[in-house]
Amino acid sequence: MEQTDLLLAIETTCDETAAAVIEGPRPPDVGVPWVRSSVVASQVGLHQRYGGVVPEIASRAHVRQVLPMIDEALVRAGVALAEIDAIAVATRPGLVGALIVGLTAAKALALALDVPLVAVDHLEGHLYACQLAHPDRQVYPCIGLVVSGGHTSLYRCDSPLESTFLGGTTDDAAGEAFDKVASLMKLGYPGGPALERLARGRNPRAFALPRSFLHDDRPIFSFSGLKTAVLYALHGQNARSDEVLLDETGLGDLAASFQEAVVDVLVAKTRQALVRSGLKRLGVGGGVAANAHFRERIAAMAAGLGVDLFIPPPSLCTDNAAMAAVALPRLHAGQVADLDADVTAGLVRPGRKP
Repeated sequence: MEQTDLLLAIETTCDETAAAVIEGPRPPDVGVPWVRSSVVASQVGLHQRYGGVVPEIASRAHVRQVLPMIDEALVRAGVALAEIDAIAVATRPGLVGALIVGLTAAKALALALDVPLVAVDHLEGHLYACQLAHPDRQVYPCIGLVVSGGHTSLYRCDSPLESTFLGGTTDDAAGEAFDKVASLMKLGYPGGPALERLARGRNPRAFALPRSFLHDDRPIFSFSGLKTAVLYALHGQNARSDEVLLDETGLGDLAASFQEAVVDVLVAKTRQALVRSGLKRLGVGGGVAANAHFRERIAAMAAGLGVDLFIPPPSLCTDNAAMAAVALPRLHAGQVADLDADVTAGLVRPGRKP
């Protein structure tokens, strides 16, 4: 009879408090873990008035929500806390205060239950969500693209635990650019989904917006110039003016043109990485991967190259604890954390030890 491990995973890297119960085969059996439960408490309502995530507010909300989310995940999975075999927690990258809340809860549980603690890289988790969503297919080795509010990065992923950073953004991440442009257009927070809705059915070639590094052979991205171009399109040369020069149609066309420019660069740079590597698999993770237009364009590019594309459903693209299933192969490889483990805020490349 196949033996399995039960993992309780905690996610508090930014503004989503999440927990999940994950089950997976225990060596020598092999296979992809499966999700018994996954719950997320959103903080959108807390941050909307500020137009973005306020780190201190996020941390305090995690303190209030982390234990209720753990309880809910256990109840939905039909699992008692005493049955858990290991605790996983995302310890990098992210907001330092938010990370500490999750790690503190994870340490307390690991100590109380006398079970291993596994530290998870949030970006490795985003890419492992591709394997989690396609358990009957082989994702690795692949080119991995993480495209989210805080990260736009390309990797060569030889296994779930072996990733080589190829290149990333030199300034704003793609998701950050979506949110900032949405803020300029007074669309509220979070801006990405609202901007996508405004762009739907509009003219993506109405505005000639820049596409930085599009023809550069380096695997790098830049979206700050694009954001500035949108600012001038909205207000003219007097960028400090509150006057918007566009009508409703113009705003929709500008949103579509901005979205098209971002997607053009993401697709082109990913294509470059695939061609150079010779790999025939592509995994994409992160919140921007939930954008429907991006999904259509990246799928068309992959099909044109004869590349197998793996993108999780939107629920596994945005921040969640289920993607911490990458902790199970780490646990089985003996890569467990000490109880004096610490967090690493900011951007840390997968495969690099903090």
